[in-house]
Amino acid sequence: MPKLVIPRKAVYRLSLYYRVLERLNQNRIETVSSDALAKAAGVKPTQLRKDLTYFGQFGTRGLGYKVESLLAKLTGVLRTTRFQPVILVGAGNLGSALLRYDGFAKEGFEIIAAFDSRPEGAKTDNCKVPIQPVEQMKEFVREHSIKLAILAVPGVAAQEVTNQLVEAGIQAILNFSPLILQVPPHVVVNNVNLAIELENLTYFIT
Repeated sequence: MPKLVIPRKAVYRLSLYYRVLERLNQNRIETVSSDALAKAAGVKPTQLRKDLTYFGQFGTRGLGYKVESLLAKLTGVLRTTRFQPVILVGAGNLGSALLRYDGFAKEGFEIIAAFDSRPEGAKTDNCKVPIQPVEQMKEFVREHSIKLAILAVPGVAAQEVTNQLVEAGIQAILNFSPLILQVPPHVVVNNVNLAIELENLTYFIT
């Protein structure tokens, strides 16, 4: 069966809905209205309903959505039932902090290896993941069929490293570098620029 094509922004919102539904399910709440679910996810009810129509009709007028069944559907769509191994490239200050973060495992992701151009100088205190030379990265990705990578290298090295990741078979990159990466159409990049986010927030400070 061909994979359903969903806009990237809609996929992002599905993750928001999923986390809200998880909390509701943990609290043994059986149904939720579209208004309540949309408010908890920070979107408009019309947007929520539009996003869910990609998968068919959900909910009953006047009763809302069944939390357990909708959660099961989103679990299948987002493939959260499958463990997703991840590699990290760049073990400097930010990279080493990400390696020590234990929240990824709770969501079904685990950084199983990290690579750096100077592994001997990486900050590995309290880090359980070995830091390997970046020269071994492509072989490791191919050998373990890794599809996800976190990029935390300086901007000057980001594109070159990205080219190597793509060549090795990486299909999705979480990019913490300040560079807009050039990748082929089959590779997805999500950019996380902390400086831009802070700059954006300052606009709203009075």
